Amino acid sequence: MKRRNFIKNTFSVAGVSAVPFTDKINFLAGQHNFKIKYAPHFGMFRHSAGEDLIDQLKFMADVGFTALEDNGMMGRTPEMQTKIGETMAKLGMQMGVFVVDKGGNGANTLAAGKKEYIDIFLNGCKRAVDVAKRCNAKFVTVVPGDFERNLPIGVQTGNVIDALRRGAEILEPHGIVMVLEPLSDSPNLFLRTSDQTYEICRGVNSPSCKILFDIYHMQKNEGHIIPHIDWTWSEIAYFQIGDNPGRKEPTTGEINYKNIFKHVYNKSKAENKTFIFGMEHGNSKPGKEGEQALIKAYLESDSFEI
Repeated sequence: MKRRNFIKNTFSVAGVSAVPFTDKINFLAGQHNFKIKYAPHFGMFRHSAGEDLIDQLKFMADVGFTALEDNGMMGRTPEMQTKIGETMAKLGMQMGVFVVDKGGNGANTLAAGKKEYIDIFLNGCKRAVDVAKRCNAKFVTVVPGDFERNLPIGVQTGNVIDALRRGAEILEPHGIVMVLEPLSDSPNLFLRTSDQTYEICRGVNSPSCKILFDIYHMQKNEGHIIPHIDWTWSEIAYFQIGDNPGRKEPTTGEINYKNIFKHVYNKSKAENKTFIFGMEHGNSKPGKEGEQALIKAYLESDSFEI
């Protein structure tokens, strides 16, 4: 059975009642055109597509998704990295972010200004270049690490800027952009808000150092999402998605994603920009039912009027 017929039959049996019938046919046949370049991750559709990563990619493309993000790409074999990149090229998909390997989010903090920490980070940047070439990636995620609380905040900020400038020097010749991600996971993390990240990007002053605006984390840390997007707009290169509370798909929490998507879409279209929105969240329901609910949520949230 062809993949598109399999998907059509699978979702026809399950039912996608929230989508009008004519739209449902297009969607089930893999012909739905999302207005925004949403990027699922591996495992998000494993109940529908199976455990094989390439089959999952093909399923994503048949549904209508045009990008992928894979935080763990640097941990995959070079052969698999290449295979993923080649498959996405054939499917017309774009690679989103993967995470630069510098240790955990809080580890080897750049705020400390210590040579051994900076060396780990720079080594991660160098290895990320090779990985990016294999999978056709343009964006890599960087988290500077925890606060170094025995130093004044201005000194810590200066240390982070200095280290990131050196990382940008490695990435910039290859057209790779490290996107800095402020997080809400722990109050110990140095990078916490979008305006702080904006300040650091302005200090680094490189096209290879921009903001990853994770809407889930920024809702938790600062709220006021659309104004913060506008204030930091010139330094944003990538978005990630997750509703709050729960960090599941849009429509499951308090964030009005339809309005946010519409705002970013219209603003970017006016400036001839295109953003990837990484789907960095879990599924609110288990199994195939949860995967169907997730796709329905994106169809709903993407249905804003232009």
